Amino acid sequence: QPEICDADSTKEVIEAVRIRKGIDKIEKCLVFCPDAIGFHVNREFPELIKEVAAITDLTVPLSSVYPPKTPVCFTSMFTGAMPEVHGIREYVKPVLGCDTLFDALVRANKKVAILAIENSSLELIFREREINYFAGESDQHVTEKCIELLKQNELDFIVAYQQQYDDTLHQLNHYCSEAQDAIKNHVQAFKEIMAAWNEHWINYNRLLIFAPDHGAHFDKDLGHSNHGDDIPEDMQVLHYYKFESRGN
Repeated sequence: QPEICDADSTKEVIEAVRIRKGIDKIEKCLVFCPDAIGFHVNREFPELIKEVAAITDLTVPLSSVYPPKTPVCFTSMFTGAMPEVHGIREYVKPVLGCDTLFDALVRANKKVAILAIENSSLELIFREREINYFAGESDQHVTEKCIELLKQNELDFIVAYQQQYDDTLHQLNHYCSEAQDAIKNHVQAFKEIMAAWNEHWINYNRLLIFAPDHGAHFDKDLGHSNHGDDIPEDMQVLHYYKFESRGN
């Protein structure tokens, strides 16, 4: 694990994997990161997101870190450390100098890739490491590249980041028809990636995670939705886990 990691939230997942599937060691992992799909989506549009719970094995309620801004949240997610430890405490995108999960995976001789939209937080802050980086022009490019990498079966750990919903809520709001379409697109992308994950990693004990960073709320002063406040709408998220053993 990362040298600065002080998190202990994975014990529930590890125990569930062992009990439900008899898996003691995960060999390959894919983390799907749809920006801003917080618990508010489950509350306001349950019919749009319920399929994610239906096709995964475990749902874990979590709190984002403060402030719930994308680079702050994903840095904590991939270091296991609080913002005051890893150093990103606002919306900035420096290349991280601290130890991360990606560094720990490289030390363990694992092959890693990050797929993200060009110039997004995830595309920038984990740079300068001995891993593979793919910067796409759209969420669809990320989905297609992720499936291609699964087919090639040369990697052990993949992060696939998408941002249509977050982009839409900042431009309009988090509940408009365009935002609802974005939610549908993220769920569809997750399903397509899951199908490839099952097909091409079938010979491995594997884990797939649906892992958003934060939620959102409507800001009357701005006239569109936003996030960054210490309120349930911004802070509450659900992560979904799908795990499978070799041959299944």
